[in-house]
Amino acid sequence: MSLPIQEVTAQARAYCEALHWSDAAAFERMCHEDFLMTYVASDGQSRKIDKAAFVGRVAGRDPFAGDPSYHIETVDVAGPDIAHVKLWVDMPPRRYKDYLGFFHVGGEWKLITKLFRVESGPALDG
Repeated sequence: MSLPIQEVTAQARAYCEALHWSDAAAFERMCHEDFLMTYVASDGQSRKIDKAAFVGRVAGRDPFAGDPSYHIETVDVAGPDIAHVKLWVDMPPRRYKDYLGFFHVGGEWKLITKLFRVESGPALDG
């Protein structure tokens, strides 16, 4: 595995673990200032959440019990500066399918985009 793939994979693992442990500080460091999360709500309309709102959501909930449950399906690094990760992560009672966009800036891989959908469990608006 090449170094950029290893670095992006490490960021994807850190992302899943930060979700599990409700580690808002990890997302404050990981997310680029222009981070944007997009999803389709139960009413069929698209919704967007910026970095501050995303970090606030994570900070506003308790960590999950037990060990983190996730699987990184693919890591695609395109050149020296962009990457895409497809994964699922459990946040009981839901499993999410996440599509994460990273770019390499200032010597670090920063999370810039997140698209997600509920894979299983009750529907959730955001």
